[in-house]
Amino acid sequence: MVEPIKNNLLNLNTGPAVKTQTGANDTFATALKDSISKVNNLQQEADVAIQGLAKGELNNIHDTMIAIEKANISFNMMVQVRNKLVQAYEEIMRTQV
Repeated sequence: MVEPIKNNLLNLNTGPAVKTQTGANDTFATALKDSISKVNNLQQEADVAIQGLAKGELNNIHDTMIAIEKANISFNMMVQVRNKLVQAYEEIMRTQV
């Protein structure tokens, strides 16, 4: 049930315009894709920090832990947004027409 929703969100190119900080009009799907890519970037930065610490290239464990926590918090936020979207979708599907 989640796969069709995910595919629809990833392939959606039309919809109501959302005003972003840059002033450009974006669709909801574009904003969602950008958020997911930012979470992915934070995950990759945390992986690089962990690998650098493990190889001995980095000596600052504090920066590594900060990168890990940023990635963790952003991922948890993304999961909660996804849960709310699924909940809203299920509520719409229960609506009688």
